[in-house]
Amino acid sequence: MRMLKRASACILRRGITTYQSRLCKNDSLFRVHPSVSQALAENKPVVALESTIITHGMPYPHNLSTAKEVEAIVRAEGATPATVGVIEGEVHVGLSSEVLDHLARCKSSLKVSRRDLPYVISKGLTGGTTVSATMIAAHRAGIPVFVTGGIGGVHRDGENSLDISADLTELGRTPIAVVSAGVKSILDIGRTLEFLETQGVCVATYGASNNFPAFFSPQSGFTSPYQVCNPEEAAKLIASILSLGLQSGVLLAVPIAEEHAATGQQIEEAIQAAVTEARAKGITGRDVTPFILQKVNELTEGKSLQANIALIHNNAKVGSQIACALSKQITERKLKEKTHHHGKHSDIVVIGGINVDFIAKGKTKTLHFGQTNPGSVCQSFGGVGRNIADSLSRLGSSLLFISATGADSHSEAVLNYCRHMNTSGVARLEEQSTATYCAVITESGELSLGLGDMDVHQQITEQYVAQFEKQLSSATLVCLDGNIPVSTINYVCSIAKKHNINVWYEPTDSKKACKPFLSDAWKSLSYSSPNLAELFTMNETLGIPTPEVLPSSLEELLGVAVDLSRPLLEHIHCLVVTLGASGVLVCGEHDAGSVNLQPRKQNRRRQLCAVHYPALTVTAEETMNVSGAGDSLAGALMAGILQRRDTDSCVRMGLLAARLSLASPHPIAPTLTLDSVDPNKVQTHWPKPSFMWIA
Repeated sequence: MRMLKRASACILRRGITTYQSRLCKNDSLFRVHPSVSQALAENKPVVALESTIITHGMPYPHNLSTAKEVEAIVRAEGATPATVGVIEGEVHVGLSSEVLDHLARCKSSLKVSRRDLPYVISKGLTGGTTVSATMIAAHRAGIPVFVTGGIGGVHRDGENSLDISADLTELGRTPIAVVSAGVKSILDIGRTLEFLETQGVCVATYGASNNFPAFFSPQSGFTSPYQVCNPEEAAKLIASILSLGLQSGVLLAVPIAEEHAATGQQIEEAIQAAVTEARAKGITGRDVTPFILQKVNELTEGKSLQANIALIHNNAKVGSQIACALSKQITERKLKEKTHHHGKHSDIVVIGGINVDFIAKGKTKTLHFGQTNPGSVCQSFGGVGRNIADSLSRLGSSLLFISATGADSHSEAVLNYCRHMNTSGVARLEEQSTATYCAVITESGELSLGLGDMDVHQQITEQYVAQFEKQLSSATLVCLDGNIPVSTINYVCSIAKKHNINVWYEPTDSKKACKPFLSDAWKSLSYSSPNLAELFTMNETLGIPTPEVLPSSLEELLGVAVDLSRPLLEHIHCLVVTLGASGVLVCGEHDAGSVNLQPRKQNRRRQLCAVHYPALTVTAEETMNVSGAGDSLAGALMAGILQRRDTDSCVRMGLLAARLSLASPHPIAPTLTLDSVDPNKVQTHWPKPSFMWIA
């Protein structure tokens, strides 16, 4: 058995590596700064900022000081700044002060728009992101508000030259709120607004007037279709667009501050003079904008630079206030939804552990015990039951989570983080400590040592859970994790048998996998998702012989997994056996060439089969967190089943969710959404699954 556990652990570690790498063929190109990632995970306001103003908009050191001032304004308003840039072929969302300084000094930086991203990344180059590229990165990171100076538009004579900024088409296909000072008057503002209308972009002026601003001037001679008066109105507009799922953005045009309007008017006059001169000299095409900007700087004796900085400062202030208002509204809405669902019918009831995790990762290949090792330590929130509930909530399932914590600061922190979930079933106990877990992992992501204080999970008793019998008896699915007491598992299984409820058992680890199998309670389970070691434990608890050593070939390994699943399928509807690097084996009732994952309505004689899904490969270097991949897989599978998706889609949703988890510092990726795990929307090469009969 010791040999078996060692081999199984090796396979599971290889499986962690396997899930991750295909994710990072895409996601390794995007690096989200820890401060930004943490703010997003906690549903706090974040403001995206572009970087072409640093690389191409101002000379050094004005560019650096302006960038730092803008970030400081964002922080002062209560939001987290996320300046976007491309650094040596990687898109960074949020820049450290050292990287910001490097970008400001770099003389070889490119101007990076949507068109340029593939080339710049493929060559490992550095550049400042334009409005369109920043929108792409912000949306990828889950940031809904982006502040810039002004957007590009339709150039004068654009109806002939077709010189139209990619900013406009990006606004038509990326759901981001862009806060800007409108469009510079060197462009054709009328045609720009017409083009935005064609792209389906909602345009609104921010403030007391609906005049559309022309960057340095509060008036352009055109009006916006709509107007919002304050941050709250702007936030409601953004929330409506995001809720509708239109996949198009919103442009919020902020007029220049009154105290700078006079200077702005002088600059506008200089612009008009420069435009006239350019026309007289026959300057056309791509040479027009550089000529006008140079001429305006000369005519205003540098005042245009100061006005530009003041304008950007004002946009940053307004945009941050809007981001804060949006964050508040989203939080209040989720709290309202949570209150509404309390005591109501839930599709799923999850009963299990909730932990505060401390992940210590070494910075050397070998960790030396008995001495201090260099590394990093971060806090996240875990627990198998909590992870599964988190995953299901982010994927749109209505659920009730039942657990227990202490009445301490750890409990406050984790429940605040989980406010998007219905945690009304979590008991806070005065005499107990919230469960904590500390994992020490190597540089490559392998677990070296784990320590846990999980005693509070024993307080998830049969008597406590019985308070929720009404919710249990009406749920479509009940999920149990192996952390809860045996008596509680037996009680829930008895309720399931009485009311014909489907129960999913997540074993948690090989020692706890035995719990339902110590009695006939296991016969009331509908689903279980063990790894190979846990499957061995289940069989051994029932007195069924198991091999002493695992086979080396995949074919023989699948044969062992099928043989060990067969006796459990006498009563369990479906088994999802995770095989690490070898993928996932789904075993159960045959239906149309696959396994029927949909909840069974009655017990009947079944023809059994198994389908093997190869794993998605990843590299160990790209693994950020190893503690939530299995729970993400299980949660997404359950979500797919409840949405009545076919078996292939359900399993692929699970594999994609696990991949996101491995790339995130959190067990369940904050970026997890239905779209992010929809096999029809995520471009991934899927190896063909293999089918086999179970005799």
